[in-house]
Amino acid sequence: MRILILLILAGGLVTGSSQAQRQDQSSQKKEAAKGAATQTDAASSQDAADQAEYRIGPQDVLKIDVWKEDQLTRTVPVRPDGKITLPLLNDVQAAGLTTMELSGIIRDGLSKYINGPQVTVTVAEINSRRIYVTGEVMRAGAFPLLPNMTVLQALSISGGFTQFARVKNIYVLRMENGKQLKHPFNYKEAINGKNPGLNIVLRPGDVIVVP
Repeated sequence: MRILILLILAGGLVTGSSQAQRQDQSSQKKEAAKGAATQTDAASSQDAADQAEYRIGPQDVLKIDVWKEDQLTRTVPVRPDGKITLPLLNDVQAAGLTTMELSGIIRDGLSKYINGPQVTVTVAEINSRRIYVTGEVMRAGAFPLLPNMTVLQALSISGGFTQFARVKNIYVLRMENGKQLKHPFNYKEAINGKNPGLNIVLRPGDVIVVP
């Protein structure tokens, strides 16, 4: 009889322990899900902020949404002259504007033909902000210019150097005020921290040359 009672008590302890473990695991999963949702919301907020501050450039692709006007809703490229073509409005200047500024201009233009148009502009493809890496690298070509991208970061996405690269003689070509300027870059000094000023923040159109 005593043995039976002890077995029942032991079973109860095991069951209680298992339930506690399941509750702890459930709480941990809820906290993890909550943390992931918070990170997702933060990323979405950052994307919205980037869209609001970004200035449209030539070759970007824009999505123009006009609420309840399917014939006016479309995806259009920004031409090299910085303009887009829309029904009713013909050519509209887009380059140099934010999405909010452009949506306001389109809304004002459509107000002549539609009562209270609601317009949303988003950047579907960013093609105007590019940098170029050429010369003795594994993967030369054009790359998207990320916010605050430096020379070292750009070189890292080009796949590294070939065996013939003269890493002390790298330079950045940049157009400023209609003139092409040459900014020297010594890779060994930059990575050793001897001359951090060499690792400049890149601008759209910069060309990194690895001789």
